Amino acid sequence: MLILTIETSCDETAAAVVRDGRTVLSSIVASQVKDHAVYGGVVPEIASRKHLESIPVVIDEALRTASVSLDAIEGVAVTQGPGLAGALLVGTAVAKAIAFARRLPIVGVNHIEGHLSAIFLEREVAFPFVALAVSGGHTHLYRVDGIGRYTTLGQTRDDAAGEAFDKVAKLLGLPYPGGVEIDRLAAEGDPASISFPRPLLHDGSFNFSFSGLKTAVLNHVRKNPVQEDGQQLRDLCASFQRAACDVLVTKTLLAAETEGIGRVVVAGGVACNSALRRDMAREAAARGIELAIPSPSLCSDNAAMLAVPGDFYLSRGISDGLSLDALANWPLDTIRTRLES
Repeated sequence: MLILTIETSCDETAAAVVRDGRTVLSSIVASQVKDHAVYGGVVPEIASRKHLESIPVVIDEALRTASVSLDAIEGVAVTQGPGLAGALLVGTAVAKAIAFARRLPIVGVNHIEGHLSAIFLEREVAFPFVALAVSGGHTHLYRVDGIGRYTTLGQTRDDAAGEAFDKVAKLLGLPYPGGVEIDRLAAEGDPASISFPRPLLHDGSFNFSFSGLKTAVLNHVRKNPVQEDGQQLRDLCASFQRAACDVLVTKTLLAAETEGIGRVVVAGGVACNSALRRDMAREAAARGIELAIPSPSLCSDNAAMLAVPGDFYLSRGISDGLSLDALANWPLDTIRTRLES
């Protein structure tokens, strides 16, 4: 199928045209980073308004870049959740309007399912595999037995990893988005200079916790003020990043070994982090585990990733119709009911 996909779950307005769930003809993303930077984080009301302004332009550009018209589109896939309610409503409303006007089938896609499926736009990975979804809003481990078949193995008990990166960056006075700045500064720092805790590292579960690590950084800074853009700041960023990555890598690979699965996929915005990519690759190779991480452009929010599950569902006659509504909260392992109904 030739599918138009739309993503508006947070602060990127995105649209893509993808053929057969694998061939990306266009992928357009309009970022709102500058609009939220002054506030140090995403402001939901501003995000919704910017989606309203950007979405017609982004969709037109996706169609133009793909050299197709709406007449050629055979189905629509849209992020239904989870995400910011107001932002999701913009995308779902536009997707339903297009589906209604063109009499096209429409399917709502789980945002995290899209991230976990993004790797298939670049390469095939055999099922089952263990997946780490790591972003500003999510840090979850899943067993993936196929598209639509997910089992939660563990999740964060408090802050998501990306959220911890952004909060630490903010307390250090770094510009938004903070995770990118920490990664940049850490590249020139000593990750062994400060011994930060690794929460839940040896608790026997696959759950995460980053709130305590964030507080440890705060307490360290209060006792040891850092100079702006000095070596001390670089060392602190490197030490914090190492602590966070140690937990993510150790828990993920332990989950794969426990499940008896030799394949791991890492996805989501934090999967762009250079230290996480490097450390995960090194440790996975040492254990004989196959690792797959999408290119950075497919790790950050985009619409092309929705086409993998979108095409899977639509080509099997699974659609939602115009009753589709935004879901701010949508646990990934509830999707199985879609295949069983």
